[in-house]
Amino acid sequence: MSDATLAMPLTLTERIDQIFPTLTATQIARIAARGRTRRIQQGEVLLEPGDQLRFFLVTSGKIDIVSISGSTEAPLVTLQSGQFTGEANMLSGRRGFTRIRAARDGEVIEIEREQLLSLVQTDSELSEILMRAFILRRVELIAHQVGDAVLVGSSHSAATLRIKEFLTRNGYRMHMSILNVIPTFRLCSIGFT
Repeated sequence: MSDATLAMPLTLTERIDQIFPTLTATQIARIAARGRTRRIQQGEVLLEPGDQLRFFLVTSGKIDIVSISGSTEAPLVTLQSGQFTGEANMLSGRRGFTRIRAARDGEVIEIEREQLLSLVQTDSELSEILMRAFILRRVELIAHQVGDAVLVGSSHSAATLRIKEFLTRNGYRMHMSILNVIPTFRLCSIGFT
């Protein structure tokens, strides 16, 4: 069973061990060979929204991943030793949309995107684990409308629907705010004398 602490319910609950897998010591050692060890302190921000993504594997302590909307934080998940950050944006090169922060003092292995891509291409076992987790995490983010795009419009508007289709087709996570305005009519009673 996964040790990740979730702040939102999963739609794929039976796959939690695949969404947030805990790697073995051997798997961690293979990843460590590609990255650098970094000490982290509670409250330290490892990644801000808009930053170029980096992969973090927790070796001790805990890290929080939170979604940012204005000045409000919404917790998504807390990862523990043996668990890692990332979703499909790690592979596509898109910028991050969450804040990653140390929840407890500890240590992580940090890997740049290029080294992660090399790992995925050369280590079939880790590639399968990482790719499955990245894809399933994207599915969960889409299901919960967590992302970096907010689409505001009417579901009856052709323009809004075209933009929504474009974002969906191109893999952008988004939140859609529906503004369906129904005109209200004043009912007048007309009296005849």
